[in-house]
This record gives sequence, C-alpha cells and structure tokens, in this order.
Amino acid sequence: MIRSSALCALLVPGLITGFLAGPVPSRAQAAARVLSPDSVQAAPPSQTPAQAPVSTSAEPAAPASAATEKPPVKAPQPAPTSEEVGDSYTVHQRYQAAIAAYRKAPPSAAVWNKMGIAYQMMFNVHDATLCYRESLKLDPHSAQVINNLATVYDSQKQYRAAERLYRKALKLDPSSALVYKNLGTNLLAQHKYSRGWASYQQALEIDPQIFADRGSPQVQNPASATDRGAMNYYMALGCVRIGQTDCALQYLRMALDEGFTSPKKVASDVAFASLRDNPDFKQLLASQMNAKPAQAR
Repeated sequence: MIRSSALCALLVPGLITGFLAGPVPSRAQAAARVLSPDSVQAAPPSQTPAQAPVSTSAEPAAPASAATEKPPVKAPQPAPTSEEVGDSYTVHQRYQAAIAAYRKAPPSAAVWNKMGIAYQMMFNVHDATLCYRESLKLDPHSAQVINNLATVYDSQKQYRAAERLYRKALKLDPSSALVYKNLGTNLLAQHKYSRGWASYQQALEIDPQIFADRGSPQVQNPASATDRGAMNYYMALGCVRIGQTDCALQYLRMALDEGFTSPKKVASDVAFASLRDNPDFKQLLASQMNAKPAQAR
C-alpha cells in the first residue's frame, strides 16, 4: 500500500511523511536480505570467465580420481562487528538493541547517523538530533545526515529551518531525488504549492520510482489534514505524469478523503485526462460523489 507523502529521512503514513537517508547496506543487512532505504544498488550482472584456448597437440588430461579428491576447506567467517550487529537489529526494528550495539562500535559519522535514525524511529527526537549533529561534526558535508536532521525539524513543524537544511543538502548532492521529494513535501506544508510541485517534478526526473513505498524507515510529520491532502494530490499528479495509474489512484483517493479537492474538480482537471476512461478512476469519483451526500445527512 502506498503511504502518504514524502519527507526524507524516515517519514510517512496518512500524515505527511519523509524518508530518512540511510547508509549503504552492511554485510549484516545483506545477510538478512533486506534492502537499505533509498540507497539500494543493483547487483552487477554475472560475468562469464574467459575460456583458456584449447591445445590440439597436448594429450587430454586424465580425470582426477574421485578417491584422491579432497573436499574444499571453508574459511571461518569473521564475527560480525558491533556496527553490523546494530544494522541487523535495525533491520528487524529492534531499535533499542541497535543503539546499544552502535554504542560499542568505534565512533564514526556513519555510526552516529545510524544511531540517530534508531532514536528517531522511537520518536526520541532530542537524542536523534544530538546524534545527527555528532555525525556532522565528523563529516559536515554529508547530504544524507543533513537531510535526516531536516526531517526532525519537519516533524516539529519547524518548516523554515527544515527547508534551509534541505536546500543545503541539495547543494552538496544536487542529484538526490529523496531530498527533492522531502523538500517538496516541506514546501507544500508551507502552502507553497507551485514550488512544492516543482520540487516533486525534479525528484521524478531523477528517479521516476521515488514515490513508491520501498520499505524505507519513515517518521510522521504532524501536518493538518488539508496539508496532507495537498501533498497526496500533487503526488497523484506525479504518478500520472510517469504513467503509474495505481499509484495515482491511491494518492488521489487520500487527497479526496482529506478534502483537499472534490470529485468534480478532479473530473475536469486536464492533468488527469489520461485516466478518464479508466474504470477504477470512474468508480473512485462515483464513490466519492455518493459519499458526500451521505456525510451531509
């Protein structure tokens, strides 16, 4: 199910939301077969080793006797590091245990950021902020951590402070669809609709799948129902723009439920013209039109 909206470090559901930018997956995460949020890299294509040239003069080698073959010796696997243990706990949403493991790891910008995410997922924004700031002391040019800190400000309705951080992150990483998405949600929360939509469009140009729910850690942004409706409406526009009909219908349904727009306006909006012959689109508008009189009674 698609969740509503878009901040950037870890935000989500029927409220405004945003995704937390996470580090590259560790060995522990890979072993658990869980993808890291918004930072997944496709595995390289399999390679075929070059074949040695066949000699026409040499006698073919006799096959080795099964009795002389020895089973391969497996090298012992190294014990996981404290950071990898913390990553594994985070994957399984055991955030308190993850924090305890990260505290045993050698301090680094990445570890502080991961600890901040774990705190933020437990709604401890005070300690999350402290961790993000410690991470930035070690690596002040990390767009990911700046983005994550911005989501803390968003969650506290400090939208202008969050906007400044998102723009700072984009100066460091202008190709981040995630930050553009979070900035767009932030601007919509400030009722800057045209600028928020423009930011969403930039995010879509970089990553057409940016609105898809990838299982990213997300934290709620306490926006009003009207603001959430605006965000869902513009996300529906984004999905239509890239031809994702199911995505568009889900966001559009939430925008209608939250009262940002009406079935009549949607039906006449040229932006949704490509959906007018879609049976599910027609059913959505019809159900919304029938619901309004019932609510009025």
